[in-house]
Amino acid sequence: MAETALRRQLDDCLSELARTASPATVTAYRQDLLALALFLEERGIEDGAALQTSLMRRFLGAERARGLSPRSLARRRAAASHFANHLVKAGLLGHNPAELVSTPRQPAHLPKPLDVDQLAHLLDTPHDGSPLATRDQAMLELFYSSGLRLAELAGLDLADLQPRRVRVMGKGSKPRQVPVGGSARRSLDLWLALRPALADAGETALFVGARGSRLGHRAIQKRLAELARHRGLPEHLHPHRLRHSFASHLLESSQDLRAVQELLGHANLSTTQVYTKLDWQHLAATYDAAHPRARRRPEPSGK
Repeated sequence: MAETALRRQLDDCLSELARTASPATVTAYRQDLLALALFLEERGIEDGAALQTSLMRRFLGAERARGLSPRSLARRRAAASHFANHLVKAGLLGHNPAELVSTPRQPAHLPKPLDVDQLAHLLDTPHDGSPLATRDQAMLELFYSSGLRLAELAGLDLADLQPRRVRVMGKGSKPRQVPVGGSARRSLDLWLALRPALADAGETALFVGARGSRLGHRAIQKRLAELARHRGLPEHLHPHRLRHSFASHLLESSQDLRAVQELLGHANLSTTQVYTKLDWQHLAATYDAAHPRARRRPEPSGK
């Protein structure tokens, strides 16, 4: 198929996304945007500058009719919106037509957090002290200490680590700083002492593999799963489960939803509320205890 303006725009959008997003996100968005491109091309549209809200709605309607789940439809919309924002920044669209298209409602599928005792056993089990084992321990501690996403941890450079905090690049290229706990800091110091034995000269990545270069997403996932299995965890462990455990345990202790939102890097408080399974009863109790006019006054006697 001959290259069109639409195809070039999609390639530019995905190349830009690849600079900040995880490979899994780029792969998923490529699939979603390819579906959008095919939909548009079937209607004779070969330039993203022709995107309109009505086209976005028809695209999602067609995908729904094909049997896509609400979760897949929501991702389709997110990818289309990202592409439209790319075109707005390029001056090809005056506004994002996807903003007027509602996101399909979907059930929340959240990983079950590990309990505190399980995590304590996982984190406190001794290892052999080798550079790779020391690195894996540091990654494990940092995931739980700071609630990082997989892409955030994989993208860390040495310069991002400070004595008591770490600077990460979150979703949408939004930077934030997150505290690093004492146990994680000690594990990181041990790793930093051994890192020169593995890292290539000039390598800036905080975590490197046996070949000396930055450790990839799949390698991190694999090492965490193997580590958990060797330490007797009966269930699969992946980075997002550690992030969910971080959020749940912190919220249970602090009951500070806004602080947890900041630490997780969520743009909306509602995301944190769903993410941590904070129920309405907890919100109502917090409201009653904190709001100066929340307490019910006794009704006057008489009539």
